Order: sequence, then structure tokens, then C-alpha cells
Amino acid sequence: MSVIYCLNPNCENPQNDTKTKKCRSCQSDLILHKRYVAIKKIGRGGFGTTYLAVDMAQKNQYCVVKQLELGSTSPEAQRTALDLFAREAKTLAKLDHDQIPKLLDYFEEREQFYLIQDFVLGKDLEKEIKKGGIYQESSAKQFLRQMLPVLKYVHSQKVIHRDIKPGNILRAKQTNKLFLIDFGAVKEQANTQLMSQNPQSAFTKISVGTMGFAPPEQLAMRPVYASDIYALGATCIYLLTGKAPKDLCDNTTGELAWEKYTNVSNNFAKVLNKMLELDVRKRFASADDVITALDLVPYEQELAGSMVNLSTAKDTTAEEEDDITIASSTSQNLADAIRKRKEKLSGNPTTPKVVPSVLPPTQPKVQLTPELIIQDYRQGHRNFSQQTLSELDLQGLKLAGASFSQSKLIGVNLQKANLYRTNFYNANLAQANLSQANLQRAELYRANLKNADLQGADLAGANLTSAILKDANLGGANLKGAKVDEEQLKSAKTNWRTILPDGKRKWW
Repeated sequence: MSVIYCLNPNCENPQNDTKTKKCRSCQSDLILHKRYVAIKKIGRGGFGTTYLAVDMAQKNQYCVVKQLELGSTSPEAQRTALDLFAREAKTLAKLDHDQIPKLLDYFEEREQFYLIQDFVLGKDLEKEIKKGGIYQESSAKQFLRQMLPVLKYVHSQKVIHRDIKPGNILRAKQTNKLFLIDFGAVKEQANTQLMSQNPQSAFTKISVGTMGFAPPEQLAMRPVYASDIYALGATCIYLLTGKAPKDLCDNTTGELAWEKYTNVSNNFAKVLNKMLELDVRKRFASADDVITALDLVPYEQELAGSMVNLSTAKDTTAEEEDDITIASSTSQNLADAIRKRKEKLSGNPTTPKVVPSVLPPTQPKVQLTPELIIQDYRQGHRNFSQQTLSELDLQGLKLAGASFSQSKLIGVNLQKANLYRTNFYNANLAQANLSQANLQRAELYRANLKNADLQGADLAGANLTSAILKDANLGGANLKGAKVDEEQLKSAKTNWRTILPDGKRKWW
């Protein structure tokens, strides 16, 4: 560290060199609470200023120091601020989720108030979009699938975030995991009443959130859980268009006119528009409702994708013909299930629709190499669906969050690769080397893992529903929390080091 920041809000020159323990400008101590040293100002918002700091009591481990700033000298405003500070600390203390920075400490010192949180090295999504460009539909869906479970957890703790926006969602540099940050605006429902009683307080802005991302009921200081659903939907629109909600607002209706700025499927657009309903009664009421709606979208699109494959397949091997037959059968089952579900919801029986003559274009047949995959991934292009990547050497690559849906990966080498939350839906991974790979929460629904080497792989929380595991080597693999049944495991090779879905080891 080359600079130490003075945390005295009234200091005229807060930057100091590392050779002093007292501020050269105001003589305040530079070591907070006898252990924290602020080395960089991260930003301002919510209650005050946030700093990157070093915890000298934890071997110089990085942490975040949030300093509460009293915006008013009136006793009433100060009491309100202190009450909100205490509430935020209690709220953060009870949140225990691997996508929320953990509260490490909170205290009062020198008549100032501080929160200490875990530091996550990464970039917020606003900066990500400005530097790397807008998302495509597949990336936007992955974003929602990562964030909706976090929102579900937060709401289960009777907490409303109230300030979800691209700048408050951080992507960790090493793992690509998304973190919901800046809970300075988090308050329990009781806080709304407190703020309503004191509308002139300097902290009224905290209950409002960020203009454009906050729905009408929140701006009227009556937020509900669905208010966060709206903000998450508005964030998704920003990721797809690169435009702030205020630049997309229809002056007549107040709705976000976003669809002309991006290209997404009709079904996905319907989900997003329901998240963005101005009338809270018409909006999705919970994160679970959105998750359920999103689960239907991929099935309908997989159906369309399978039809495209059938119409364009001409020269195929016997193995490929078998694959197409399976895809066709699966697609028909999915089509029937979707049609019946829609009939049940609408109450009106429908007749099967004829496959349209004009179909979406297939992906161009570009032979991908490990170098091209690495280059595309680093540029933010993570959709490698329906590609032929058999026998490629991808050992040790960091491909977290990528999609290899329906790709041919026969004999591919992914040993020690980071495949956290990677999508292998219906992919052919027969004879692949996945030993010691990080496959935590990976999507392996209907994947073919026959004769694959998964020794020592981390499959915690992975979805292996209907995956083919015949003769797959799961020796020493971690399957804790994975979705896999006993029949699948019987067809695979396991040993005493294999950790089963219930967290226990195999016992003979």
C-alpha cells in the first residue's frame, strides 16, 4: 500500500504516506479500531463513504470499511441515522449467503460509525457493460439464474434490498460469481414507517433507491418484495441494451420501451415485461415465480433448436442419427408437455401447431480451437452451444458460467478446469477427462457422461438429472447436494472416497 486515508470526515487533506501513524493534516489516528488501515476510497452512496482497507489483525487481509456520515447536525436526524445504522448492521449480520459479502464487524469510534465487510475483488456490472459490451439473451438468462436465488434468500430473511442496480452487483474476478453488494439501502419493512414519519430527514433518499431502477410503489415509500423483482428486471434490461432505464422510459405510459434495442425471444421478453409491470399486482410476486417462468423458456427454445437441427442435417454418421432421433423424441415430449400445460392454464384445448417453414438460422460452422475459446471467453462471449469440440485439450481453463449446451465434447480434456455453473445441457461428454474439475452447480441435465473420468471432481450442487453415468469414474468425486439418483450412481464407478449427495461417504 502506498497511501493511507484519514477517516476524519472534516479532514482537508486525507491522503497520507505510509510512514506516519497520524494524519499529517488533522493529526487523527490513521489506524481504525486498532486494526484497520484504509488504503483506497471505493466510492460514496447509501450511508456514506466506502474504503478498501487492510486488516492488520488478520495478516493484512483486505476488507471493506463503510463509514456512516451524518448528513445533518440536528439531534432528530442523528437519532434516525443511528437507528438506521443499527438496523443495517443487524440485517447484514443475519445474512449468510455465499453471494453476499459477510459482515465482519461494526462499531462506533471517534463519534463516527463503521461497518466492516468482506472484500470481493471484481468489477460491477455497470463497468462490465461499458467496457465489454451488452449481453445476449443467453448471458442475460445466466445472470437471472445466478441472482434470483440470492434474492429469494434475502426475501426469506424478511429483507428488501431496495437498491438493486448494475453498480450494486459485482462479478468476482477469479470465479465470475455474482455478488449482491451495498446493503446500505437494506431495511426491514418496519424502516419504511420510520422514514415516513420523518420525510425531511437527510436519509430519506435511502428508502427511495435509485431512480429508474425503483418501481412506483418504492418511490412512494411503500416497497414490497416485488419491488426488488422490478429492479432486477430493470438491471437485466440495462445489461441487454446498455441504456439506463430513464433513457428507455415511455413518456406516455411510464413503461420501459426496451425491446427495439435488443433481440430476445418472445417468451423471454414476456418474462422480463412481467418483472417490469408498473402495477405491483400484475408483477411477479416472488423470485420463485420468476424462476418457474424462466424454467419454461429454455424448453420451448430447445424444441425450436432441435427442429432446426432436423431440418438442416444432411450428411450424418450413424451416431449422429441416433442423437437426432433422441433429440426429436425429447422435443416431441417437451412440446406435448408445454401444450398441455398451456391448455391447463388457459382452459382452452389447442391443436398441435405446424412447424413453421421459416426457422431461426443455425450457428455458423466455425471450427473452434482452444485459443479461440479462450479469446472469446475473455471478451465476454460465452455461448459455445451446438459446437463440435471433441478431443480438444482444454485442461485447466477457466470457463465458469459458459454454455456448451448440446455440444459434442467426446474425449475432451477438461482436467482441473474451472466449470463452475457451466451449462452442459444435453451435451455429449462421453470419455471426457473431467478429473479434478470444478463442476460446482454445473448444469448437466441429460448430459452423456458415459466412460467419463470424474475422479476427484467437485460436483457439489450440480444438476445431473437424467444424465448418463454408465461406467463414469466418480472415485473421490464430491456429489454433496447434487441432483442425481441411486440408479445413476449404481451405473457409475464409485469408491469409499466418493462423497454422496447427502454429504456422507459410500459405505459397504
